[in-house]
This record gives sequence, C-alpha cells and structure tokens, in this order.
Amino acid sequence: MYTPQVNATLDRLYRHMAWANARIQEELVKLPEEFLTLAAENDEWTVAAILEHLVRAAGNYAAHLDGGLRPGNFGVPATQDEIAHLAELCAGFDARLREAALLPDAVTFRVRDGKTITRMRSTVLAQSIHHATEHRAQIAGILAVHGVNPIDLDAIDVWGLGDAEGLNE
Repeated sequence: MYTPQVNATLDRLYRHMAWANARIQEELVKLPEEFLTLAAENDEWTVAAILEHLVRAAGNYAAHLDGGLRPGNFGVPATQDEIAHLAELCAGFDARLREAALLPDAVTFRVRDGKTITRMRSTVLAQSIHHATEHRAQIAGILAVHGVNPIDLDAIDVWGLGDAEGLNE
C-alpha cells in the first residue's frame, strides 16, 4: 500500500494557489456587478468569463488526476452570489488538486472529445498552478486597465501567503 509523502514545496504551492484564488474571488464579490463585464481591448473574454474558465479548468484538472467527474460549464457569473458559488467550487477543486499532488508521478489518461490524452501527473499539476496564476493576473490587468485597482498581485504572492500563515518569521 502506498503511503503519501508530503512534498513541502509542492504543498506550499498548492496552499498558495488556493489562497490566492480565494483572495481574487473575495475582491470580485466586493465590486459592482457591472465590473464583471469588463474585458481587455479587442478581447471578448470578460472578467466573469475568465473567472468561470479558471474554476472550470481547476475542476477538469482535478478530475483528470483523481478520476472524479468533470465539472462541465457553470455559466458565466453575473452576480456576487454567483461569484461566491464559484469560489466554493474552486476551493473544493483546489483541495482535490492538493490531494492529487501527494501521489507519485505517473502517466495519467483521460478521454476528451473521443481522444485519449496522456500526460504525466507532474505536468497536469504544474499546469494547474500556472493556469490559475495566469488568469488571476489577467483579471487584475483587465480591472487595472479600466481604472479599477482592487487586486494587488504583489499582496497575493507566495510571500503574502507566508505572511498570512505567519510562516515568514
């Protein structure tokens, strides 16, 4: 029987991802709902659409690694209540990814559009962190371009997690 071993670096990265995702969603819930429809110039992806994509992808990554059901499409949120619901779902997906990081590296399989896709577990794990970081920055950038600056990416970096956990002493 395999006994999972916690990799302290990987565990910190997953704690950070979950914490940073939650901070972004907390800030979005505070904004007027019309800010959810903002997008970058010449881009159809709104703040709300990017957030939905970030959360759905986290669920897909988790399902790929743990064999659970893929989350499907939640619909683009239009209200603070819908953002709060996505935040709950995201927290659950982030927890599943953190658990999946305890397993040894191996080839994983999933079927997408009738095609079998193989990836190393470590690749899916790394992509899940990178993907969330990319879209948090995209959301913050869109808001900043429109003069809305509630998201300070420097405040939600890995150092910020250490400060929040009291571990940077």
